[in-house]
Amino acid sequence: MNGQATKGVIIKGLENNKKNSIFLEKFLIEGSKNKINNNQVIIGKELAIDLNLAIGDRINLLSSSFINTPFGGLPKRENYIVLGIFSSGFYEFDKNVIFLNLNESLLFFEKSANDINLELYLKNPLDSDYIKEEIYKINNNFYIYSWIDMNKSLFSALKVERNVMFIILTLIIIVAAFNIISGLTILIKNKTKEIAILKTLGLSNRSIIKSFFLTGFTIGLLASVSGIVIGILFSENIESIRIFLSYVTNVEIFPSDIYFLDEMPSEINPFSIMIIFIFSLVTTSIASLIPAIAISRMNTIKALKYA
Repeated sequence: MNGQATKGVIIKGLENNKKNSIFLEKFLIEGSKNKINNNQVIIGKELAIDLNLAIGDRINLLSSSFINTPFGGLPKRENYIVLGIFSSGFYEFDKNVIFLNLNESLLFFEKSANDINLELYLKNPLDSDYIKEEIYKINNNFYIYSWIDMNKSLFSALKVERNVMFIILTLIIIVAAFNIISGLTILIKNKTKEIAILKTLGLSNRSIIKSFFLTGFTIGLLASVSGIVIGILFSENIESIRIFLSYVTNVEIFPSDIYFLDEMPSEINPFSIMIIFIFSLVTTSIASLIPAIAISRMNTIKALKYA
């Protein structure tokens, strides 16, 4: 609470040690990176914007734990000074989380050290299930849940979206293959007389198939390589492109309050790129082979007569 502005938040205790100082050095954008004292808090950037808070301002926290008074139970209330402002890049986290000194947070909620729930932050978030299983091996009496467990519906939606995107990409490649087939068919139609003359002079069907196959395959290879290069460059600069388009169109693309992220994320997966590249080449090869085989089987006499 700050003046007339109020907001429900999640309070987390932060112990003054080396590992937590690494967290502060990475995400703290304003304020001191020193230890958090008992009367100080660190808040998220979005929360600071909502409550119009800056470094050195005072903030009032009301605890959900009630204290007994002659007038009945009342929520515990304490004043704190804003020591720092952090930005994790995750909108909901930056808007709803406040860090206190660990001992101060226990006193604030009238809890003991036995009530502490530990949170582990990993360098690679996708290792959470592996770490979870390793902790279970140490003691299976622990109640452990990961961020993946807390967002199962989100992961299910992302999985469906990924499958749909793969289907769409496959259809795009198939359409491109039909363009190669039509292009080679038109080329063959225009060169039917020349092909018939070459066959008359002794050119083998295998040479004709090889010639048109290499033409279509070269087109597909160059298109696949160009597409991968452009796609990688686009992915590497997706955030700059988003900012530019938002500035030009005056429309906020990928708003953080909807997608919960400050920046548009992108990941370049070499395995996925290789799969797409191989699938594209296979499709291109089949598309190039069909018209090449068809022209090799033409009737040379009719081609010379009617071409």
